[in-house]
Amino acid sequence: MTTPTAFETIRLSSQGAVAVLTLNRPQRLNAAPPAMFDEILVALRSLPGLGARALLITGEGRAFCSGADLQGRPDPGAMTRGSATYGSLTGSYSPTMLALSKLALPVVCAVNGVAAGIGCSLALAADFTLAARSAYFLQAFVNIGLVPDGGATWMLARQVGKARAAEMMMLGERIPAEQAQAWGLIHRAVDDAELMAQAMALAERLANGPTVALGLMRQGLARALSQSYDEALATEALHQSICANSQDSAEGISAFIERRKAVFKGA
Repeated sequence: MTTPTAFETIRLSSQGAVAVLTLNRPQRLNAAPPAMFDEILVALRSLPGLGARALLITGEGRAFCSGADLQGRPDPGAMTRGSATYGSLTGSYSPTMLALSKLALPVVCAVNGVAAGIGCSLALAADFTLAARSAYFLQAFVNIGLVPDGGATWMLARQVGKARAAEMMMLGERIPAEQAQAWGLIHRAVDDAELMAQAMALAERLANGPTVALGLMRQGLARALSQSYDEALATEALHQSICANSQDSAEGISAFIERRKAVFKGA
């Protein structure tokens, strides 16, 4: 694994073609101030320079992310709190979540503990979310008189349906990892001791795949959730034409004809 790039609240390193982004405030259960999401955005933008072909996100210590860091927020009045919250969302959290959604790389998330609030949104934004059996997901906003953010209202309704999304958002109860898997909220719940090994194995599998096609697949899936059928067909045709011109597609077709395993380069 390469030497991590220097950040204050996260770590960014690489293992082969897999970039590993670790939330790194374990003493605060990786509670996320706006500065953490600013750093995540910088890290996302640096991935092409690292030669990354897949991204793995996890947390340091016993939590994935306990939500936005509420300590140190200004409290002179509701109007100031509202303005500060709006500024944090539109200036830090939302731009980072949007950049993650548009990333042209497959994303795996290893949830090693609580994923609450904005941390829950971050975890569920991955293409494949694996969670330790001891982990849980929590939309805790209702408990402090707020609404979900980080794209949670958009994601949850599409991932688990309106009824279960309402349960998570309006009751604010924990969803254990195995229940999250049963709901289709995450890819898989795994034994705690196996989490990182299984997450890395999956990330490496994706990194060794045709990443041009994989990147377009994740973009196509995101668009399809709000597109009409004819719009989805048009998007597929455009993405297919891009993939057909890629070196990986030529390699895949040659390997199929020659009855051998394809060796993809991500180009």
